Amino acid sequence: MASLRLDAVTVRFGDRTALDAVDLDVAEHEIVCVLGPSGSGKSTLLRVVAGLTEPDAGRVLLAGRDQRGVAPHRRGVGLMFQDHQLFPTRDVGGNVAFGPRMRGEPRGRTEDRVAELLDLVGLPGAQRRAVTALSGGEQQRVALARALAPRPGLLMLDEPLGQLDRSLRERLVVELRQLFRRLGTTVLAVTHDQGEAFALADRVVVMEAGRIAQTGSPAEVWLRPASEFVARFLGFTNLAAATVRADTGGTGETGGAADTPWGAVPVPPGTPDGPCTLLVRPAGVRLAGDEGLPCTVTARTLRGGGSSEVSLLLAPERGPALEASCPLHTAPEPGTAVSVVFAPGEVVVLPAP
Repeated sequence: MASLRLDAVTVRFGDRTALDAVDLDVAEHEIVCVLGPSGSGKSTLLRVVAGLTEPDAGRVLLAGRDQRGVAPHRRGVGLMFQDHQLFPTRDVGGNVAFGPRMRGEPRGRTEDRVAELLDLVGLPGAQRRAVTALSGGEQQRVALARALAPRPGLLMLDEPLGQLDRSLRERLVVELRQLFRRLGTTVLAVTHDQGEAFALADRVVVMEAGRIAQTGSPAEVWLRPASEFVARFLGFTNLAAATVRADTGGTGETGGAADTPWGAVPVPPGTPDGPCTLLVRPAGVRLAGDEGLPCTVTARTLRGGGSSEVSLLLAPERGPALEASCPLHTAPEPGTAVSVVFAPGEVVVLPAP
């Protein structure tokens, strides 16, 4: 059963269309992360579901019920913002208890709920602490507990970890996924951080100019971006216009190659003939002794995060710059002349523009 359904939702701000007939389902207990650059419509989508922005067309359904005209506080959704928006004059317990008290829950039940949630988010016994004395990570945990306290049917997160440093974000996103799994929470999160989305989500939705450009599991989106826009948003740069040519006697299918500005690049078996955009993952640009496409190493960067991989920026003899990936202990210095070949297993054929 869909916990949330958007049916052809359109939102316009003057001449600008922020959401353009968007269809989206979020199943019960599913964690969905919406990704996209600034202006793609992801925050507007969240505001429409929360009831903070009314759509110009289409419907928002929660648990099968149309939400048109339903006030935000009656929708049964929890919302956690990037800046947490905690009440500075209330202590931790007072912040977490706010939702249940507004719903008229008995004091004893509310106190039990607050204690339970503070245990879950890793702040046991913190009820009397001042929120102004908390670290950024602790404030994030309190904001999450407050959003969960009224037992929302849908929890929505707006850049929930955006103000935290990288190491803390990476740790907390794993904790969040484990917590949501334990509670069976249905989650719709908005973020610009693809690493955060891929670590948290069951399903990723990539938005472009108010429309959904691709939806799928994190692995599906990462391994098979649906368009050049999605590939570039994910950080891939080895993209070029290409034409696949058959080598099977006119059958229309090939295990052959594509003509590109870098020369002939092998493509996966079964790739149909014709124009396309070719993506070569950095792992598919391989140093190859004296054979292959001559290049000059212009820069190298250690990936970090515990990885021993190095990213190489290459200036090829022909065609646009290439990014390659190789182990640190074999990475050549900038200025080194190298040759590269392309691995067909790391080539993705995208639609032509």
